[in-house]
Amino acid sequence: MPEITILKRPREEAVITQRMFFKKTARGKVIKVLRERYLRDDISCGVDGCRACNTTAQTVLSRSGDTTHKDFPTGHYILPDTNVFLAQMDLIESNYFTPPIIILQTVMEEVRHRSLPLYSRLKALTTTDERKVWVFYNEFRSETAIVREDAETPNDRNDRGIRKAAEWYNAHLTLAHPPIRGQPKLALPKVVLITDDFANRQKADKERIPCISVRNYVDGMKNSDQLLDLLSATGSDEVEPTRAVAGRTALYADYLPMSTLLAGVKAGQLHQGHFNANQYNYLEGTVPVPAFTKPVLLVGRENMNRAVQGDVVVVEVFDEREWKAPADEVIDQEATLKNDDAEDSEEEGDDLMVHEHESKALRAEHAKKAPTEKQPTGRVIGIIKRNWRAYVCHVDSTSLTSSNATSLGLQTVFATPVSRLLPRIRLRTRQAPSLIGNKILVTIDRWEITSRYPEGHFVRTLGKAESKEAEQESLLLEFEVPYRPFGKAILDCLPSEGEQWVVPPKSAAIPEWRDRADLRDLIICSIDPPGCQDIDDALHARRLTNGNIEAGVHIADVSHFVHPETAMDSEAAARGSTVYLVDKRIDMLPALLGTNLCSLRPHVERLAFSVIWEMTVDAEIVDVRFTKSVIASKAAFEYGEAQLRKDDPKLNDNLTQSIRLLNSLAQKLKAKRMAAGALNLASPEVKIHLDSSESSDPVDVEQKALHETNSLVEEFMLLANTSVAKKTQESFPQTSVLRRHLPPPPTNFEKLQDILQKRKGLKLDVSSSGALADSLDKCLDPKEPSFNTLVRIMATRCMLSAEYFSSGSVSRDTFGHYGLASPIYTHFTSPIRRYADILVHRQLAAAIGYTPLHPSLHSKMHVERIMEVVNRRHRMAQMAGRASVEFYVGLALKGRNEREKEVTEDAFVIRTFRNGLGVFVSKLGLEGLVMFKRDTQFDAENYTISVPSSDSGRPDVTISVFDKVTVRIEVEKDKNTQRGRVKMTLVSPVDSRAL
Repeated sequence: MPEITILKRPREEAVITQRMFFKKTARGKVIKVLRERYLRDDISCGVDGCRACNTTAQTVLSRSGDTTHKDFPTGHYILPDTNVFLAQMDLIESNYFTPPIIILQTVMEEVRHRSLPLYSRLKALTTTDERKVWVFYNEFRSETAIVREDAETPNDRNDRGIRKAAEWYNAHLTLAHPPIRGQPKLALPKVVLITDDFANRQKADKERIPCISVRNYVDGMKNSDQLLDLLSATGSDEVEPTRAVAGRTALYADYLPMSTLLAGVKAGQLHQGHFNANQYNYLEGTVPVPAFTKPVLLVGRENMNRAVQGDVVVVEVFDEREWKAPADEVIDQEATLKNDDAEDSEEEGDDLMVHEHESKALRAEHAKKAPTEKQPTGRVIGIIKRNWRAYVCHVDSTSLTSSNATSLGLQTVFATPVSRLLPRIRLRTRQAPSLIGNKILVTIDRWEITSRYPEGHFVRTLGKAESKEAEQESLLLEFEVPYRPFGKAILDCLPSEGEQWVVPPKSAAIPEWRDRADLRDLIICSIDPPGCQDIDDALHARRLTNGNIEAGVHIADVSHFVHPETAMDSEAAARGSTVYLVDKRIDMLPALLGTNLCSLRPHVERLAFSVIWEMTVDAEIVDVRFTKSVIASKAAFEYGEAQLRKDDPKLNDNLTQSIRLLNSLAQKLKAKRMAAGALNLASPEVKIHLDSSESSDPVDVEQKALHETNSLVEEFMLLANTSVAKKTQESFPQTSVLRRHLPPPPTNFEKLQDILQKRKGLKLDVSSSGALADSLDKCLDPKEPSFNTLVRIMATRCMLSAEYFSSGSVSRDTFGHYGLASPIYTHFTSPIRRYADILVHRQLAAAIGYTPLHPSLHSKMHVERIMEVVNRRHRMAQMAGRASVEFYVGLALKGRNEREKEVTEDAFVIRTFRNGLGVFVSKLGLEGLVMFKRDTQFDAENYTISVPSSDSGRPDVTISVFDKVTVRIEVEKDKNTQRGRVKMTLVSPVDSRAL
């Protein structure tokens, strides 16, 4: 019998190899976790040609390191601590910052725990080919692994581990470069610890570890002028405060501790929500909270307390006697604060003057409000989560001091964000004169209680303002649209045949044909907008021998090419949606799939996922089946082409009959939806006419024409989505990907109801979607056919946004889609451009037994996380698309201004202010402000404003909401932004240029 020897590990060794920590479970129970780590001595240092490592592992660090820094002429590598990556990522990512970097495992893990977005950026940095970055697993190397000591904080333990690794690296390099007999001793490169923690630097100095602060390191670089502007103010303890901040009294209250905030929210004494700034009045904001039907109103800087658009804040609600109503005046930040000095804007005299001006505006606004208009009012007392990121800005030219207008010395200027919802950002830069007239990226670093403005740092220049390239990139950045090219790992997921891939010949042995229906002989066609290349869907209809009708929707089988847990799937999940701009499309999937292999082109065999119904002639569903299929579309129509074909009495071929049959069923399906209470809402949609596909210069703008065939496609897509939702929810009741539209609170409609009643004598019933639909149908003005569309647009803005959700995450009675009057709904019909649809395809494939469901889609938490990302990306894609249309409308108007003496258009008044009007130009889908500088008589209760007549001696002209007016539209160049800005003035009933 063989001899068995049991070796016991020494206790001192076990202490090093075991990691113990405590964690709290979801139910609040504290448990002890003990993890074993296996220490090794063969983990490479990453330096090329290192003799000490004795490994064949790939290395990325050059033998001599970087020799261009003035403080380290013999060569060096940098080893930043965690806070450098948390605070200075813009610097680290800069193309001008090129020293070889050693990133420790300790640092990677700490960044992951502190900030997932920064961790993602750090991971991307480690995989780029352009940079020399080495990840060293110090926690698993026997010489660098440490354990936490008694009474040592986790942060101190990590700092000690980082110093230990830096010390080891410097000792290791002496072994990597042994002296050669007969040759002079070479000066060795150093591994330099980069940290802004003064105490950490002191300890490193005592341990004879080369160390330096970020600012001092950048000062010694050859291109320091470009890099110093990238330094974050929060990251360096050596950045001197501006004179505006130093020695000032507090303008804002300190935030309460996080523990106090969370306890107050839990007890119901405080309220948590997202801060929304007011685009018309920079001195107001709101925070929607569950406890009140109306959002909490924040009035004045002090009560908004340094909150920025999108921050998750905690508010304290005042006593009901102190509640106020929103202002009725446009208060513009740039106009009110135009004389502020970026360096001295907190000087006593300026401070008092601005404070008095702002207080006067607020007092005038809130003194005359009716009690019924008042809403919960409060103040921000803490921040749960900041929404700070890189913002698209321009440098305010008036904030440059005249003596420094051409100097490259350090000066403080204002960066004004493109978004009106954001405050001006104080910026210290050496490049101020060269930044004038450019779009730039600026990140907020901090907002002190002594400063009226947040402080930030310059990231990079996007290009000249008004250039299409800079405007397009700034638009994508502003709405956080991922637009990087698809990487090699993603492209490697595509079929190796590339564009030559085809559906293989039919055979039971070929995987593509397994359990697929052969529908190639069906008369199938697609109907899409003009210029559509990513054709997601196609349809067919034919009469059956029993008198019923077979109708089918065939959707591109994207899930056949995009598999779970691949690089392409991860990228699609991160992008969430294709983004459609006027002259560009930012794809969710590589073009080979989106516009070729998955696109249901005519006369080409394609893989599809089909939903096929048997219906009566009255569109009653007899049966529905779901199947993977192979189709061959017979034609690809634009909406207008399909409409002409349907209406042409001379055509009676099978394809035309199919379109007419589909249209007949669609009309009946729509009638049933409307009878069930579905809403027929409206949104302003315009079509931009471009000069050519090459130049993409806008020539003109017109409203989009809607055909009967638009409704045909819409009805069958809605029916497919509803049918699929029922099937997947039955099969996967806990994790089915669905889409819902919650009923809006009745308070959302109060303003619109009041306006309709007082201005038109019309009643808007919002007790149910059906009642709202009926009352919208009755909102008619015989003299103005466009009035009904205008009311529908205004009603749409009172709605909540639809959202994706996991079926197990909410109660069953909240599944419904309010706008569609459907008890259950999902998105299945656009997998080329929506990631949610890909997930639904996978769930439907599992529901019909085609393939097992991937384990990730059995996890409710996983699906919830994906839905959160997809919802956000979907909203951002919509906003980016609208902003693109708005930009091109501005360009088209600028061209008209140059060609025509004066551009005038009809508009409707949609809002009245004490000092102006909000108008909507339906032909252009454009909203604008008409401002009055002279005093006016404002009647807030009746939504009217009286302005002096253009003709002297005539009575004042009264203008109210819903009035039709004529506006003059100009595109003027803003002196500060150097960007075209649409300006509107009244032509009739009064010429407002005199006002």
